[in-house]
Amino acid sequence: MRNNSTLSEVLLWKCIQKKKVNGYTFLRQKPLLNYIVDFYCPELNVAIEIDGSVHEYAEAKDQKRQKELEQHRVRFIRFLDHDIRKNPDGAVQVIEKWIKENTQK
Repeated sequence: MRNNSTLSEVLLWKCIQKKKVNGYTFLRQKPLLNYIVDFYCPELNVAIEIDGSVHEYAEAKDQKRQKELEQHRVRFIRFLDHDIRKNPDGAVQVIEKWIKENTQK
C-alpha cells in the first residue's frame, strides 16, 4: 500500500518520519485489527487518517471502522486531503497541539 500512497500521505509522512512529533514516533500504513490506518503512534494509541475523495463514498464504512477501533481505545486525528496538500506543516502543528492536550509528556 505504501507504493499507492496519496500525495497528501507522502507529504505528511515527509514531515513526521524523520523528526519525532513532540518526542513520539509514528508508523505508516499500520495494520490494526482487520484494518490499516494511514499513520499510527503506538505509545499514544492514536491513528491519523487522511480523508480524500475515496472517503466520500465510504463514509459509513469509515465510521464503522473508526467505532470498532475506538472500542479498543484507539483515538483518531482526521485531516482532509486538500488541507494536507495545502499546508502539511499546519497538520503537524495540529498533531503537536493534540499531543500536548492529551498527554503529560
